[in-house]
Amino acid sequence: MNAPLLAGLLLYVALITVVGLAIGRRVSGTGDFFVAGRALGPVLLFATLLAANIGAGSTVGAAGLGYRNGLAAWWWVGSAGLGTLVLALWLGPRIWRVARDNSLLTVGDYLEYRYGPSVRAAIAILLWLGTLAILAAQLIAMAWILEVVAGAPPWLGAVAGGAVMMIYFVAGGLLSSAWVNLVQLVVLVFGFLVAVPLAIHGAGGLPAVLDAARTVPGHLDFMSNGDSGWMYLMLLAPAFIVSPGILQKVFGARDVRSVRLGLGVCAAALMLFALMPPALGMAARMVAPGLENPETALPVILTEGVPAWVGLLGLAAVLSAEISSADAILFMLATSLSKDLYKRFVNPAASDRQVLRVARVAAVAGGCGGVVLAVLLPSVVDNLRIFYSLLGVSLFVPVVAGLYSRRPAAAEALAAAAAGVAVLLLARSAWDGAGWMVPSAWGLLAAGVAYGVSFAGRQLVGRRAGRA
Repeated sequence: MNAPLLAGLLLYVALITVVGLAIGRRVSGTGDFFVAGRALGPVLLFATLLAANIGAGSTVGAAGLGYRNGLAAWWWVGSAGLGTLVLALWLGPRIWRVARDNSLLTVGDYLEYRYGPSVRAAIAILLWLGTLAILAAQLIAMAWILEVVAGAPPWLGAVAGGAVMMIYFVAGGLLSSAWVNLVQLVVLVFGFLVAVPLAIHGAGGLPAVLDAARTVPGHLDFMSNGDSGWMYLMLLAPAFIVSPGILQKVFGARDVRSVRLGLGVCAAALMLFALMPPALGMAARMVAPGLENPETALPVILTEGVPAWVGLLGLAAVLSAEISSADAILFMLATSLSKDLYKRFVNPAASDRQVLRVARVAAVAGGCGGVVLAVLLPSVVDNLRIFYSLLGVSLFVPVVAGLYSRRPAAAEALAAAAAGVAVLLLARSAWDGAGWMVPSAWGLLAAGVAYGVSFAGRQLVGRRAGRA
């Protein structure tokens, strides 16, 4: 056990918990809890978006991919940055105006506004199931940090991480998360900026790391190597354009300028950050060349390949990433169940206080579900692939088409989601695809075709009825 590292990490966790609880005292209703009173300026929006987007996959998962596949691992986080850039320049400002003009608090509100209650319910249930997978990924990463630092069993790390995120998120929702994320982001960025060059230096310097990479086939191929590469665009970019957790943070923006600036700077930061975890993974291959589990590469390099104080800073940065992403996921779970299901279908007459209470209970239930899944399915990247695949194929077409179609109907949205999920599952079970046509690409194509066919069929029936 590394007692000083463990003590430092526990002190940091206590600090952010106290900050979250203090901000939570200012929450007085669902407007604060769900969209932070629509008062997020570009700095807070940028901070909460970037902190949420840099999580287990962007740190532990990407470093593991770098350990295994080299430079092509850039595309795991880089694709998320490209998707965020599209959101900043295209979809974000448009959907923010719709949310503001119609007092929408969640993506479920938007789906019902455009398509009706059946679409809201179907997507909410689907995403609730898929979102547990990404929450589990964050908890798995926290568990591996505690395992490397303190020798704790994985289940204990998952439980401890789940407890921390639930405490401060349940207190204040998006308002607490935004301010805690600002603290976490400072630690995260500073930690990685310090840890990456020192880890590379500890591995023998950049020339030595590159020389070692040349001995591994494909490790310096940027576009594609192994299961990493530009094909991640089809898996990740659509999900980062329509993710409810991201869009609902956008709903909390103060104005269109905040949306464009916050998202745009976040996209640039993600694309720059995308270089760091693969570099750490490649350095870890020098320090610990025979890791049985590549996804432990990041905590290993930060405990064995750098000075102790740098390791503490780097591990605090990684822990910041995991916790901040986890609270963003709880945000999706809580708002979806309380607003999209409970308020809309179970108890339409529920008061603001009742909805807020259900949101907090949903966050606790979701956190517990994530802990259970983390114990049963202990792989960061596998969990994330499940979530991003489901998110992209079920939500991308309905959200985008809803902004541009003059008369959208529930039939088109439900057909798109059903076809996308069905083809995704079929492609994953039968064939992984080739080149860019990965299972997510087939699912997106099927969703688009199903939407178009359903829309054309409805128009044809309408014209025939009009002639009759």
